[in-house]
Amino acid sequence: MQGKINIVNKKASFKYFLLKKYIAGLVLSGSEIKSIRLKKANIDRSFCTFFNNELYANNILIESYVNSSSFEKERKKIKLLLNKNELIKIKKELNNVGITIVPVKLFINDKGFAKLEIFTAKGKRNYDKREVIKKRENKLKIDRIKKSN
Repeated sequence: MQGKINIVNKKASFKYFLLKKYIAGLVLSGSEIKSIRLKKANIDRSFCTFFNNELYANNILIESYVNSSSFEKERKKIKLLLNKNELIKIKKELNNVGITIVPVKLFINDKGFAKLEIFTAKGKRNYDKREVIKKRENKLKIDRIKKSN
């Protein structure tokens, strides 16, 4: 097999306070798992919702694998595999105001199964985001000063 496959939602930690982590399996077809192994997937604008007491990841972009040359982009709704107790915990957490479920990382584990790392999260306000930017810029300035001395 090729190297590690990690498809990350980089904006998630900037837009949300990440609270509790869960790792879920995915229900995929053969061509979808092939596309993920070729890193032809994107989870930047995705989110999770409950439908009939089952958790689904919406808006995941997996380019459909047709032969080896052509790819077709399509946003999908994918069922997540979690045990019953985890689903009950997540549903209870969602009852709180402002809590959502955000996919952060799509990866393939050691056994070759695709997994999705999801977090329960609370949205950040604009002033929280500005504070993060200020801290990052200050850290860069300090590192530059240390490097020049």
